[in-house]
Amino acid sequence: MSSPLPAVPDRALTRAIFLMAVAAFASGFSLRISDPLLPQIALDFDASVGTTSVIVTAYAIPYGITQVFGGLLSERFGKCQAVAGACCLSALLVLLCAVSQSLPQLTLARLVCAPAAATIVPLGMAYVGDVVPYERRQTVLARFLAGQMTGMIAGQVAGGMIGDHFGWRSVFVVLAGVFAIAGGALAMQLRVNPWMRPLRRAPGQKAGFFADYRKLVANPWSRFITLAAFFEGAIFFGGFTYVAAYLHARFDLSFTVIGLAVAGFGVGCVIFALTVHQLVRLGERGLVLGGGVVVMLGFLALAGAPFWELAPAACAVLGLGYYMLHNTLQTHATQMLPDARGTAVAGFSSSLYFGQSIGVALAAPLVDRAGAVPLFLIAAGLWPALAVWIGYRLDRRKAG
Repeated sequence: MSSPLPAVPDRALTRAIFLMAVAAFASGFSLRISDPLLPQIALDFDASVGTTSVIVTAYAIPYGITQVFGGLLSERFGKCQAVAGACCLSALLVLLCAVSQSLPQLTLARLVCAPAAATIVPLGMAYVGDVVPYERRQTVLARFLAGQMTGMIAGQVAGGMIGDHFGWRSVFVVLAGVFAIAGGALAMQLRVNPWMRPLRRAPGQKAGFFADYRKLVANPWSRFITLAAFFEGAIFFGGFTYVAAYLHARFDLSFTVIGLAVAGFGVGCVIFALTVHQLVRLGERGLVLGGGVVVMLGFLALAGAPFWELAPAACAVLGLGYYMLHNTLQTHATQMLPDARGTAVAGFSSSLYFGQSIGVALAAPLVDRAGAVPLFLIAAGLWPALAVWIGYRLDRRKAG
């Protein structure tokens, strides 16, 4: 096991988790900030929105790949230390986006920004796994990840509003400030908060990138959790990614209104975080199966929506249902390798993002040929099947 945790008041631990959630807010803000800016950037650089969307891809791919290496950073520097450094580095790199003078320059800047921001959330999850007992972990993880979700909402809403009034470059300046505040607040606590000391492995426990991943792959339950995350990302985001395009094509909405509607997903996630203490009474299997039903209803509502005003509520339902299932998986992810939690959670997160990328790519031809409605119906059918599979495996593990 790792070195013993400090015997200090809970306020110090609460402060540490809160600051890690602030860092997750900055990461979530960065992840979704480009979506509402695409029309403005396209106009500025005299390009189509489709061509400009390369800045989203340029951020998403390295964001997923980099998470594989999060364990290395946590082993070398400590989780809180690595997150503080990632925030400070991100604050500088994001400014490259603000000063970009062409679409290729902006694409390269977004690609360079992704690796630092990508490590923040998985290391924050691993940190919660280190300091919070398993029986309380699902509740605390949900509240920690509310930081990321509110950041995603802020990125979508602020991107449109700030961009409309002050230009798209100013949005990246604001983002740099958010990262600087998060990094600075963490850095100030590193020396004075005992809960933020790096945890060291006990003597005789072999550490190493390849050794940890071999242990992760060798464990059947770890393989299942990681594979489930892959399918989760592919099914859910393979459909959800096209909600904005669907709303624009069907209801001819402005991108500002679309950003507000899609931000309902983040609202649903926050609702889960606020009610998780009550929801966990359903048990893990109940949460997973309930999430399967709720997400199915959300996709069906989008597919059959007679008016656009239903979309924000449908997206909120999707956010609530998604996190009922996802938070259960990620709680297990924090326990896959207790002595290499950074590596385990990084592998879990990377699998999720790879699943998203593949799901979006596989869905693209269907959307081009038949629109998004058939895609929503497919997701509405596959998601409950995924929930039943996960629930069955949870039952078997509990019985064994």
